[in-house]
Amino acid sequence: MKSQVYFTKNPDRADQLFEAAGFDQIIKKEDLVAVKVHFGERGNTAFVKPERIKPLIKKIKAYKGRPFLTDANTIYKGSRSDALSHLQTAFDHGFTLGKVQAPVIIADGLEGHNYVKVSVNLKHFKEVYLGAVVLEADALLVISHFKGHELTGFGGAIKNVGMGFGARAGKQQMHAEVRPQVKEEICTGCGNCLKHCPTEAISFTKNQKALIDLAKCIGCAECIASCRYGALSVSWAGSSDSLQEKMVEYMFGVLKNFKKKVGFVNFITDVSPNCDCYDFNDPPIVPDVGVLASQDPVAIDQASVDLVNQAEGKVKASDKFKALWPGINWETQLIYAEKLGLGSRNYELVIK
Repeated sequence: MKSQVYFTKNPDRADQLFEAAGFDQIIKKEDLVAVKVHFGERGNTAFVKPERIKPLIKKIKAYKGRPFLTDANTIYKGSRSDALSHLQTAFDHGFTLGKVQAPVIIADGLEGHNYVKVSVNLKHFKEVYLGAVVLEADALLVISHFKGHELTGFGGAIKNVGMGFGARAGKQQMHAEVRPQVKEEICTGCGNCLKHCPTEAISFTKNQKALIDLAKCIGCAECIASCRYGALSVSWAGSSDSLQEKMVEYMFGVLKNFKKKVGFVNFITDVSPNCDCYDFNDPPIVPDVGVLASQDPVAIDQASVDLVNQAEGKVKASDKFKALWPGINWETQLIYAEKLGLGSRNYELVIK
């Protein structure tokens, strides 16, 4: 049976999909509703703006739910690595109680230590480390910015839940096999990677070229994200496939706590080549496509990939994400999530 994925071209009216996608059925009176968002790294402008999230918050309240916005801290040095800087970044980007009509609560506490171990007993992990706050909620609405990603090909609902709700210890587990390598002929010695490394694993040679101490490296890939010259790339100790599967196992741990009380919204807008964790963003690879809503995270991500690939844009390829990130098979996350029973790649697109 095909999963239903609902679509509108108007990114300002995601609320029009709320009842069609059955989100009204997952919220009961007085339910605490965790709304998973990415507040955007300072300097990044591609994240989903609060003005587009507010209509969905109003819908939750219309069904007597009690929503709060949430995300977990990062493992890299940036504007979201602890709850204080994370909250300040959210505030600066417009995610205020007055503007969005929902408070912001950081899922894994002040410095990322407030987590719960959840048993999954899967291929890579026996248990996963998830931000404690989200597991106290009664229902979950996942609002994702769909875009490219240098480690997983694309980032959508699966990544937003799996990587996003991993506590800092969990994020480190997922990134453990990522190993950056330096292209000395390109490195300018600007020092930007050094500023962003959370473990002081980067120094400079006598020729002012970046040098990475892999014994200290935790695989967060923030140095790769921060390099504007393309001098750093991934040298996998394992594979992108492994990271994607680990990410799916973390999503499995989250969703087992919500059963049928979870909905997904993907904004296919400002489709940047890279993650919103960068402190900048490149121009979109396609014009804004619209918004999708579904109760199936696999179907909504598959539909998002298909819509981007069907759109005209500056990347001229039948598979834009494989063109952007050669060697990374983005299908891995969808195949594994489907195998674990988290959803189906077989979907029906319903245009509203």
